[in-house]
Amino acid sequence: MSQSALVTAPALDPGKFTHPDRTAKGEQRAVVALTQLRTLWFNTGSLCNITCKSCYMDSSPTNDSLAYITAAEVDAYLDEIAGADWPVEEIAFTGGEPFMNRDLLTMLESSLSRGYRALVLSNAMKPLLNKRTALKAIHDRHGDALTIRVSIDHYTPAHHEDIRGEDTWAPMMQGLKWLSQNGFRVAVAGRTMWGENMDIARKGYADLFQREGIPVDADDPGQLVLFPEMDETQDVPEITVHCWNILGVNPESMMCSTSRMVVKRKGANTPVVVPCTLLPYDAQFELGRKLSDSARAVKLNHPHCARFCVLGGASCSAG
Repeated sequence: MSQSALVTAPALDPGKFTHPDRTAKGEQRAVVALTQLRTLWFNTGSLCNITCKSCYMDSSPTNDSLAYITAAEVDAYLDEIAGADWPVEEIAFTGGEPFMNRDLLTMLESSLSRGYRALVLSNAMKPLLNKRTALKAIHDRHGDALTIRVSIDHYTPAHHEDIRGEDTWAPMMQGLKWLSQNGFRVAVAGRTMWGENMDIARKGYADLFQREGIPVDADDPGQLVLFPEMDETQDVPEITVHCWNILGVNPESMMCSTSRMVVKRKGANTPVVVPCTLLPYDAQFELGRKLSDSARAVKLNHPHCARFCVLGGASCSAG
């Protein structure tokens, strides 16, 4: 989002997103049912090696609100999937920076060895590079079942570093090139916050990938994911049960229709399940400790539900 847009955009109406079942206008709030659990996310912890502006997760070197999840805790959920015969296809890891969690590689090996695809969202910087030898060994065993999605906020170093901070472009490119040169399946996540249309943005990324020898198809939305900008202080419509038809959007296309995420809060004895990657902190979205507890419908009572998923048409999953 441009600086001028940030200045002129109206602030979020404080009456919105306050009641789980009704909008500020008294209309029935939209909900999304879990149709089939296909992607199970794990938040590996909220700590990150850098601090970004407008981070979706508020991750930073000092935010430890979400504790490092352990390999044993992940295995317990993988066991639950197997025992209940859930149709899960993909196990995905986000953070924070997942490679800062010392159990990540063990969790990846466990997921991949059970036959799932695995996805890791990473900034591809020092935490990843420090684990190159062991990570390559996992790739050698499992190949394209593992995808590393690297965050490149813009295809130019200047705008990327506007968000990620000084001296973040070169280390990211070092990690991305190492992944590419070693045959990893890579994807890229960018942002749409500079007033560019999608054609311009994808052309910019395509030029970058060609110039740097990165095997990512910028025209494939699964390989280059461009996320809408999210500022929950700015106004956004609430989603009612009538919006699906008005907008021509199918609730089954929403991320929480096929995904859940496991988080472990600082000081908690056990992890809990939440609907998606964007709502790790809000207690109203806790769905229980087990996946079996989380099968109920999700009430779209958060600005992110409207801005990112319904209106933005975005999803964090690989496919």
